[in-house]
Amino acid sequence: MSELTGARQVVLVTTRYEGKDNIITLAWHTPLSFEPFLYGIVIGKERYSYALVSKSKIFCVNFIPAEMKEIAIKCGTVSGRDIDKFTAFGIEKEECKAIDCARIKNCLGYLECKVIKEVEVGDHAIFVGNVEREEYIKDGKRLYHITNSLFKSF
Repeated sequence: MSELTGARQVVLVTTRYEGKDNIITLAWHTPLSFEPFLYGIVIGKERYSYALVSKSKIFCVNFIPAEMKEIAIKCGTVSGRDIDKFTAFGIEKEECKAIDCARIKNCLGYLECKVIKEVEVGDHAIFVGNVEREEYIKDGKRLYHITNSLFKSF
């Protein structure tokens, strides 16, 4: 399926529930509406982050530069159930400005979202987030997932 649907930009999504921060690597995400500004992320229902986003009703989309490829791979292969990814991988964080959530320092930009709807779609769920705050920091090469372990930046 990945080869047919094309390259998808890799982002790191952060969330917080009951004081615990977590990061998930995603390539399934998209803008959904201009007015109001809605953004969607798709998470497998067996993932730890699915439970956290479902319960907390918040998430932050961190648009990462291509140089963060190794961090993205690590965050996508280890569960936050087992470790604190920020600490284990030396990821610097700061507080979001519109929601109670951490975000990753040195990203290209951020979308701070409150979940307004959760839609079950097979073995995944789409979280529709109202963008409470958008922040563009800088331009830079972005990381794209092509298929399996193949990534490209442009």
